[in-house]
Amino acid sequence: MKLHDLRPAPGSRRERTRVGRGIAAGKGKTAGRGTKGQKSRTGASIPAWFEGGQTPIHMRVPKLRGFKNRLRIPCTIINVGRIDRFAGLGRLAPAPAGAPVTVNAELLRAAGIIGTLKYPLKVLGGGEVTRPLFVVADAFSAAARAKIEAAGGTATVLEFPGETAAPAAIARDLAAPATVEPPVAVGEADPESAEAEPAPRARRRARKPVEPDAGD
Repeated sequence: MKLHDLRPAPGSRRERTRVGRGIAAGKGKTAGRGTKGQKSRTGASIPAWFEGGQTPIHMRVPKLRGFKNRLRIPCTIINVGRIDRFAGLGRLAPAPAGAPVTVNAELLRAAGIIGTLKYPLKVLGGGEVTRPLFVVADAFSAAARAKIEAAGGTATVLEFPGETAAPAAIARDLAAPATVEPPVAVGEADPESAEAEPAPRARRRARKPVEPDAGD
C-alpha cells in the first residue's frame, strides 16, 4: 500500500451538493427550498418551539403558581413514631432495661432507615412514642420534642461550631485590657515620627534655557 492508495471509509464522507446551478443539477431552480412560503424567503428564521400557529405547549399547560423559597435548606425528615417502631424491632443500638435508646443520624443510616447523611436530620411529631429515646438531630418540631420528653427521653439539637465560636471571641476581646494612646496636639510633632522621617529635600529650580541674541 502506498500513500495514494489511502481512501476514507465507505460512507464516512458525503459528496458536496451544489445548489442553484441549473435544473439538470437536481437542486437548481428552488435550491431545495420548495416553492413559496416563509422558509423559501431570504432571512427566514423560525424558532424551534413554533408549532405552526396552534396554541403552543407553554400556553396549554396550567400555570404553576405559588412561592418557591430559594433559600430553603433541604432536610432528611423522619417521624418519632417511625423511630420508636424501629427501636422496638431492635434495628437500633440496644440499650439496658429502662435506659433510653440512643438515636442519631449515623445510627439511622447504618440501620438503613434513612438514605443519606448529606442533609440535616429533622425529627417530626408523627406517630406515638412508647419508650424513652435519646435523640440527637439537627432540628426538632415542637410536637416531636414534646412526645420524646413525655416518654422520658431527651431531644438534643446539634450545635454548629460557628454558633459557639463567635461568643467566645467576643468575650475574649472584652476581657482584654483596652489601650488608649494620648491624642497629639495640633501643630505638635510626634517625637518618634520626627526621628524616623528624614528631612524633606529642597526642590531645585528649573533653569530656563538661554535664548541666543538676534545679532549673533
